[in-house]
Amino acid sequence: MNKSLWPLVGGVFVAALLAAGCSDKKEAASPQAPASASAKPDASQAKPGGELTWALAGTITNDSLDAHKAGFAPTTRVMRNIYDSLVVELPDHSFQPWLATKWELSADKKSYTFHLRKDVKFHDGTPFNAEAVKFNFDRIKDPATKASSSLNEIGPYESTDVIDEFTVRIHFKTPFSPFLSNAAKVDLGFVSPTAVKKFGDAYPQNPVGTGPFKLAKLTPSSQVEFVKNPDYNWAPANAGHQGPAYLDKLTVKYVDEESTRVSVLQSKQVQVADIIPPQNLVALKADKNFNVQETELLQSNFNLYLNQQKEPWNDVKAREAFRSALDIGSAVKTIYLGTLSQAWSPITPHLFGYNQTLENSYKQDAGKSNQTFDSLGWVKGADGYRAKDGKRLTVELIDTQGNREKRLDLIAVFTQQLKQVGVELKVVSLPSGTYSERRAKGEYDLVAASQFSGDPDVMRQLYSTKGPSGKNNIARANDPKLDQLLEDGYLENDTEKRKQIYQQAQEYITQNVYAIPTYLFLYNVASTKEVQGITFDSPAWPVFYDTWLK
Repeated sequence: MNKSLWPLVGGVFVAALLAAGCSDKKEAASPQAPASASAKPDASQAKPGGELTWALAGTITNDSLDAHKAGFAPTTRVMRNIYDSLVVELPDHSFQPWLATKWELSADKKSYTFHLRKDVKFHDGTPFNAEAVKFNFDRIKDPATKASSSLNEIGPYESTDVIDEFTVRIHFKTPFSPFLSNAAKVDLGFVSPTAVKKFGDAYPQNPVGTGPFKLAKLTPSSQVEFVKNPDYNWAPANAGHQGPAYLDKLTVKYVDEESTRVSVLQSKQVQVADIIPPQNLVALKADKNFNVQETELLQSNFNLYLNQQKEPWNDVKAREAFRSALDIGSAVKTIYLGTLSQAWSPITPHLFGYNQTLENSYKQDAGKSNQTFDSLGWVKGADGYRAKDGKRLTVELIDTQGNREKRLDLIAVFTQQLKQVGVELKVVSLPSGTYSERRAKGEYDLVAASQFSGDPDVMRQLYSTKGPSGKNNIARANDPKLDQLLEDGYLENDTEKRKQIYQQAQEYITQNVYAIPTYLFLYNVASTKEVQGITFDSPAWPVFYDTWLK
């Protein structure tokens, strides 16, 4: 962004930890609350009107606001304003109506029949109906679309039947238990078929949904402006009101730099900023002029993935030695100043099926790490680094997102810890296209990434050769036992059995060091005290439909 528009303001910036829309003495939601734990907003005092500006932690990559192509977290956070879903997921993982009024699951568990609202229209005035649902699901499946996260969200999708104008039946090749949870996410939000055909490749810059806000102007690499959809009258069942949004306009400015996001909020050049850095968060909990909300992001944690297709990481002993060298708890405490905690499982605690027994199940042991590397023939040289057959034990971590959530700062601590056992860690920063190409080809030693999700089926995408990523899964895992566990998980409709399957999968991933979890991310949103009624969807993105200015 043009930083001249956002002058830095000196001093310490502070704000109160308050739930938006509550009195100054009201405590914020517990950090351990699930992502969609927002209470239903009190609309009794809400006043329509006004404009709100949100400083977004990140940039919308490729200016893409296509629900089916976007997989980058900042983009997805923004898209909830323009796209609606079939159902809404509640904190207890139950579901309520949204664009669908009711639904049935077939006896063989392979088909869902949805009865749609009859009053919904896209922003371009065209009707949302069964044909539109079919178009959207077929579009995601079509390889020409090059769908991102949405392709994983439809799993074994086969076809869609239009029963009548407002009744649609969606078929899967096998039972697909995660479907309703996935259907609640913006990845499966509905795009206008007419707009997709009209704009073609330019659709990501000209998005048309059914949501409470519609696109007014997109300025590449800078900001996106939305205006109220005056016809909106189909909010989800858990919304605080019905009818159009209260805000007249919502502007999202891309503000990557942490200090700039804090300063523009403190100086009230914006009314909302997200992902407040830890060095400011403690202070931000002390000023009555601001509200701060925190909530656990439902996701696969920010994990380290060693490439198992490259030596020596194809040996579980080497992966164990790498993990033993890391004091993750102290690193997380150092970088996040106690605002975040160490993660122990590949997935977050409030994701369905979380395995609590993994907590504290391993620890740093530099002695064990040294002993293992010695036994594998990697010998320390005079420079302190290990080598074997003349080759130094160097681990290249490829990255394209920079210091988002202070991740590179965390990696820097890990670099020093690994150096103590003779492992050299280097970060290779790449443009997004080059990064994606190298990841797909497996040209890396280590990658580190998270993946937001409402369901543990996200592990099939990350670890299974039978998932949408196939043998190119991020963990480079090729393990028939793990493949089967993750297949069983999405096929199983019995809740308790499904939970046990995913708990077993997490334990298996941990035992084999297919991933090394780092920190448990709490997504936060800070706002000026005038801003009321910000809520969160699943997995944890802010919703501005019920938001109003006091």
